[in-house]
Amino acid sequence: MTRTMRGATAVAIGATVSLLAAACAGQGTAGQGDGGGGETAEGGDVTITWWHNSNQGEGKEYYDQVAADFEEANPGVTVDVQAMQHEDMLTKLQAAFQSGDDAQIPDVYMSRGGGELKAEVEAGLVRDLTEDASDTIEKISAFTGQYSVDDKVYALPFSMGLVGFWYNKNLFEQAGITDVSQNPTIEEFYGWIDQLKAAGITPASVGAGDKWPAAHYWYYNVVRECPFDTVETAIAEKDYSDPCFTKAGEDLQELLAKEPFNPGFLATPAQTGPTSASGLLATEKVAMELAGHWEPGVVGGLREDGQVPDFLGWFAYPTFPGQQGDPQDQMGGGDAWSVSAGAPDAAVDFAEHLLSDEVQTGFAELDMGLPTNPAATGSLANETLAQLIPVRDSGGNTQLYLDTRLGQSVGQSMNDAIALMFAGQAGPQEIVEAIESAAARG
Repeated sequence: MTRTMRGATAVAIGATVSLLAAACAGQGTAGQGDGGGGETAEGGDVTITWWHNSNQGEGKEYYDQVAADFEEANPGVTVDVQAMQHEDMLTKLQAAFQSGDDAQIPDVYMSRGGGELKAEVEAGLVRDLTEDASDTIEKISAFTGQYSVDDKVYALPFSMGLVGFWYNKNLFEQAGITDVSQNPTIEEFYGWIDQLKAAGITPASVGAGDKWPAAHYWYYNVVRECPFDTVETAIAEKDYSDPCFTKAGEDLQELLAKEPFNPGFLATPAQTGPTSASGLLATEKVAMELAGHWEPGVVGGLREDGQVPDFLGWFAYPTFPGQQGDPQDQMGGGDAWSVSAGAPDAAVDFAEHLLSDEVQTGFAELDMGLPTNPAATGSLANETLAQLIPVRDSGGNTQLYLDTRLGQSVGQSMNDAIALMFAGQAGPQEIVEAIESAAARG
């Protein structure tokens, strides 16, 4: 089963907004069946296209059944399901958006929110669901903030997860670490690194070759050092002069000075093969990795037996003394279902069906992600994964991955600068300057 994984590729539409807006001017209105691949045949039958990334095993089988059940309950509606590998899906979405061809744009597709969604909205590509899906939105309202533009909801989040440290309980015990707090301080965390190194165990892996796994460290330092509203204001005003952003880089420098990572981490990929960052955790070569809720599935898939190992534990990103961020705030993200602007009305019904109690419960039972529908949150089969739910729902804010939040052009410049810090070629101020320069360019 394929889990939703972060990818280095973003849906690159920011630079083509004007072109896309013009191209979309000819899209049909919802229900007319001439947009987003929806085709209304004689007699009122309609076909809706659905793109997702659960392209293997139980996940694919489950979504095929979900589509079949919807068709049975809605005579005359056909769901054209297209399951594909995550990066391939993003590339295909980008091509569809840039083409301006209604027939190439799916009716229901995965959205990651943030700046990417904002660009789609500005281009007129995505349908406003605020009124059309109001009942569903009310049910999942705690998670719709990053999927809203100008107080209107344009995507229905179905999975919202957190990034934290997944660790090998056996290796921690081997190093004499038997009391692992789920909410450690940075002093405790540094102590664990020292104990692991003293025991001859590589403390952590990081896929800096793909940049975004390394960037997660700076993102999380921002969550800890900056109040949530300060980050939102900085993004809106393109002004990152608050000292908390520089402090985030200084914290990262301190961690890098402790040399906790696997040899060759600058070229290590995130999730591809046994020598990737996730592969090193899977094969018990390192004690921990900073990763999202997808990690148990990825680790299991990289082991010879294909099973999620029982040695995996989880703890939150450390807190810092004197930090300005709320200790309950976390960094993460998720996936949502968007409906294209020209899709038939049945596509909205289907998107809401995907957030129903029944479908979300099945989603949880297969550990496909962390469901947003409260009726399903108690149905996760994996106990380690289930422990993220109370952390996520504790009342703090979940800051979306900053590269997604900022959009591709700014996010890529930021990630490049953070990667240079990991290589010892940039400092805290260079990261801030890279963000501001990219934001100023638009």
